[in-house]
Amino acid sequence: MAVHPRVQFQCAKCGQTTVVEIERRPDRTVVMTPLPSFARSSASTTNVNLLLEDDGLELPASKSVSLTVVAGPDKGSIHKLKKARVILGREDADIALNDQEISRHHCLLEVRDGHANLKDLDSTNGTFFDEERVRAAMLQNGSEFRIGTTLIRIDFKAK
Repeated sequence: MAVHPRVQFQCAKCGQTTVVEIERRPDRTVVMTPLPSFARSSASTTNVNLLLEDDGLELPASKSVSLTVVAGPDKGSIHKLKKARVILGREDADIALNDQEISRHHCLLEVRDGHANLKDLDSTNGTFFDEERVRAAMLQNGSEFRIGTTLIRIDFKAK
């Protein structure tokens, strides 16, 4: 069986050709550029209310968690998290950022013990971790991610 490092396919709906680089490494995210239409969804279908439900998720008792804007329009601002689940976006979000490249509800951050899960909320311009567009990523202390033109670092500090 031959292994192909690149796979090309054409979307049956829009006819756009997409090339996927195949690298079999479990520690890497597979990037598809451009994102095929079947992998996109309308931002209006994201039910933000479901994301806000309380499922008992709490911030770690022994650590404070903060987000620092490293680059972008709000450079230098620091947001200390007061709850374990926050939505980052441009308006009507838990953490509102002044960046026109960010969607209204851009991504969700769920803090767990010593790490955080980052989830893109079907944003228009995407969420990037290690400069790769991701639907989800696990962030450790000091990890940086980008939404729009804003680069953000997450920090876990002992109380």
